[in-house]
Amino acid sequence: MEDIKPSLTEFLTGEDFFKKILVVESTAYLEKLREKFPSAEIFFVTTDEDFFSDGVKTFCLDYREERLPFDEEFFDLIIGDLTLEVVTNPQDIAAGFSTFLKQTGCWITSFRNIRHWKVLEKLMRGVFGGIVSRLYTRTEFERLLYASFYKEVQFLPLKKNAPPETLERFINCGFDNFDDDLQTEFWLVRASRSMPELALLKSLFTKEIRADLSRLLHRIEYDIDTEDSVKNFWRLFDAEGIFVDYAANFIRSVVVHRENFYRNMKKFSARAELDEIISECESLYDFDNGNRLM
Repeated sequence: MEDIKPSLTEFLTGEDFFKKILVVESTAYLEKLREKFPSAEIFFVTTDEDFFSDGVKTFCLDYREERLPFDEEFFDLIIGDLTLEVVTNPQDIAAGFSTFLKQTGCWITSFRNIRHWKVLEKLMRGVFGGIVSRLYTRTEFERLLYASFYKEVQFLPLKKNAPPETLERFINCGFDNFDDDLQTEFWLVRASRSMPELALLKSLFTKEIRADLSRLLHRIEYDIDTEDSVKNFWRLFDAEGIFVDYAANFIRSVVVHRENFYRNMKKFSARAELDEIISECESLYDFDNGNRLM
């Protein structure tokens, strides 16, 4: 795309480890991703029937109109510039992408900022080229993502600065320039399916083990066959090699009535690890304005 450089790689960190990557219509990222993640499987969807790239699994389709031919929770990363710019229903596309992401996965994309000074300047002259394409504000795009099942959204600005007198004129006309928004031509976005701490929890054990653990924690929390549930918790803890830090983080994430939960655990268990879990949980969380559990 002539008017936006391949800048989405700025969102990639040294902590990222992607095994399966989907690139959407943005050829400029293919080589960069191969270099950064040499062991990853890279998939590419495009409407260009003649496209070929060695080592990339290419699918010729229009992602805006056709369902992607992949299983749910298949990708660690979906990446592509301006993926919601020319679509009929942007939330359908955003939510659709989320179903193909693993619980620890993320979607990295970009959008044109309708509040950029060049757009506003054209509007003042009665000119607007966005008849087919969609332009967004940062707030609108953020709301769209949260409504499409993403849990954490990060933004980076890609700026094209205005002449000082032009910027001053818009501000004097009443346009707020929060986060230097009037000079941000594109917003780069990283939307994750899970909060960072939950993503880590989900990456360590299988979905089935996490589901069993969550079910047992809730049974203990709500006094359902409490003694058996506590015994089964420790069986799972030992059988799967669950460690104290993981258990503490998981409990903190899913248990609402923590005082009752720990009271039940103490009533039917004398495991030394329980005190360690409680201690770790208390160090991780303030337990509602400093109220202690016991």
